[in-house]
Amino acid sequence: MSKKVRVRFAPSPTGPLHIGGVRTALFNYLFAKKHNGDFVLRIEDTDQNRYVEGAEDYIVKSLNWCGIPFDEGPGKNEKFGPYRQSERKHLYKQYADQLIAEGKAYYAFDTSEELDAHRKQHEAEGKTFIYNWHNREKGRLVNSLVLTEEETQAKLEAGEDFVVRFKSPQDETLQLKDIIRGDISIDTNILDDKILFKSDGMPTYHLANIVDDHLMEITHVIRGEEWLPSLALHKLLYDAFGWDAPEFAHLPLILKPTGKGKLSKRDGDKLGFPVFPLAWTDPKTNEASRGYNEDGYFPEAVVNFLAFLGWNPGTEQEIFSIDELIQAFELSKVNKAGARFDPDKTKWFNHHYMQQQLDLDLAKEFQGKNILLEGIDVNYVALVVRLIKERATFVSDFWELSHFFFVAPANYDEKGLRKAIKEDTAQLMQKVIEIVTATGDFTVENLQTKLKGWITENGIGFGKVMMPLRLALVGALQGPDVFEIMFMIGKAETINRIEALVKTI
Repeated sequence: MSKKVRVRFAPSPTGPLHIGGVRTALFNYLFAKKHNGDFVLRIEDTDQNRYVEGAEDYIVKSLNWCGIPFDEGPGKNEKFGPYRQSERKHLYKQYADQLIAEGKAYYAFDTSEELDAHRKQHEAEGKTFIYNWHNREKGRLVNSLVLTEEETQAKLEAGEDFVVRFKSPQDETLQLKDIIRGDISIDTNILDDKILFKSDGMPTYHLANIVDDHLMEITHVIRGEEWLPSLALHKLLYDAFGWDAPEFAHLPLILKPTGKGKLSKRDGDKLGFPVFPLAWTDPKTNEASRGYNEDGYFPEAVVNFLAFLGWNPGTEQEIFSIDELIQAFELSKVNKAGARFDPDKTKWFNHHYMQQQLDLDLAKEFQGKNILLEGIDVNYVALVVRLIKERATFVSDFWELSHFFFVAPANYDEKGLRKAIKEDTAQLMQKVIEIVTATGDFTVENLQTKLKGWITENGIGFGKVMMPLRLALVGALQGPDVFEIMFMIGKAETINRIEALVKTI
């Protein structure tokens, strides 16, 4: 590419960063790194009424947790700063004034009540009200296209509320290009004259993002499908200013696991999965929302499954490190159709990444989350983790899978008792106690050799010995290898547990 690639992720700080926003950030990051470019974070806080305290910090922490940090943004490499639109508002008025001076935009003084009346009148006549070429100069609407220059100036000096509207062209066909969706043709007659600037001194998203993208030298705008209807206006604004437009790519929606529509927090609450990277508590309502981090997901798993929501490498490979994603990622391989969110697939990814973690690291996390493990040697906990992590998806699964390594069974599974306990079980278990007691070198291999040898030599069914033995050690007919359990808990504890079972028979 002739220019250095520069992309931006531009969220609004109106609440926690939805997983769909993280996917947008990820695709921007991958594209930038693939082309040795810059990944810019810009905070689009022009809507001060919806601003939420703490949301910007949450966005930054989420990106860092996911391992997709921005190169340039608030407080970091501010070459084109500031990066909060509220701190750039002095810039936007001059561009709105430029468009007005060149006849490409105009002041509109219509009140919301007047516009509402126009809409209702049109509805009554079976029509749709659109503020554009069709009616902007007929005299029914109050704007600088029908007012004299003196009348317009008088309203401005009197402090009347106004907006600046873009003057959409009439009878033109706009040819647009989207990297993902291809060529798009738009009849400009159907476009409304969008508001660019308000009398409170703040621009709308449409003006601010165009000006900022130009001034920050953004080469590619990669954003959600919901902005596709705005593409025509944005291209017209670039043309109006005489600027080269960046290339555009509109990502597909992330859809609900079932039914129609895009994924929402309500879907996560209903089906039991988070839709935010980190936990969030709303500062106004104190409503708490779950996060992937707090639910026990590894950031690598989150990034891996998000990459597959709308993108396909064209191969059978599903597990990708971030470096592999950077190498494989291409916008041309992003789908147009919405990507259905699959909660079970996210768990599958997490299970995989669980197996890649160091046992000692998992042991420390496990120990930190369970008060019953205080004072136990972390190296012992790591040995336990090695035996059970294959069956775990989250660290929170560990206790259920391993409690018997730390505490003796307080009771026994009833189904297990019915299945394992026979008339001669007590006698067989006494023999097992003798063999265990006589085993000097208490290793997995020795225990296995001696017990299995005795069972085979005496023609005893393996289940008649191994099922009650497992029940004695675990409390249920489940768990890892019996001989591994015996070795881990030691000879004395093994004997104690077998004796405890015998007493209940």
